[in-house]
Amino acid sequence: MATPPPPPPPQAPGPYGPAAGPVFTGPQQPYGAYAAHPQPGRYGCSLCGSWPAAPATVRGHQGMIVLARFLSRRGPFCRDCGLATYRGMSSDTLWQGWWSPVSLFVTPVTLLMNLGPRAAFRRLAPPAGGFRPPLDPGKPLWRRAPALLFLMPVLLVVLAVQTLLVLGLLVDGPAQLSVGQCVRNEGTWVEQDLEVVSCDSSRAAYKVTGLLDTPGAHCAPLDYVADPKYGPDDFTSACLTPLH
Repeated sequence: MATPPPPPPPQAPGPYGPAAGPVFTGPQQPYGAYAAHPQPGRYGCSLCGSWPAAPATVRGHQGMIVLARFLSRRGPFCRDCGLATYRGMSSDTLWQGWWSPVSLFVTPVTLLMNLGPRAAFRRLAPPAGGFRPPLDPGKPLWRRAPALLFLMPVLLVVLAVQTLLVLGLLVDGPAQLSVGQCVRNEGTWVEQDLEVVSCDSSRAAYKVTGLLDTPGAHCAPLDYVADPKYGPDDFTSACLTPLH
């Protein structure tokens, strides 16, 4: 009986040979809790695992009459989780951060320091590929009740300052006396309140007869001396001669 021919030797894999084993193809697993990160050596959001994420520290402050708490939350954060953290901690700081002496100075600094992380979060692309949904950023900070409660006193202070400035422009200062005018003193001679009146009026009590604007100048023995604030330069006094 004839011997069967030996089987052909196995052909080494190559560009034209059979593959060494089955090749599996399919969709790649998205980046998540156990998948490979799209950029090795970097990390996704610390809260949801989404990418892209930015390293940042969001701060908060609480005043407690005598004591105070300094709060912080470190990232990296994706865009939505970062904005949610920034808005939540800043909103709490706006109404919890004023209740101690040191907090009056620390709270504004804390709010200003949070503007840097906020800008970094807003520059990020929408989050994707996390192991859980990102946090909801919620309403912008200026539309939240604590921000409105904080802005109302600030607005009232600004309006009060503007009102005082307008009133200061409308209300005349002390009368500037000149020779020949007649005045009446509604106060004492220590706390003078001089009012310029017509010399024909029965209310006229004194007449300005001279200014002490030169070295050696002096008033008559029975004259009164006006406060320098009624002079032309806040340094010059006037001689007031009684009319009666």
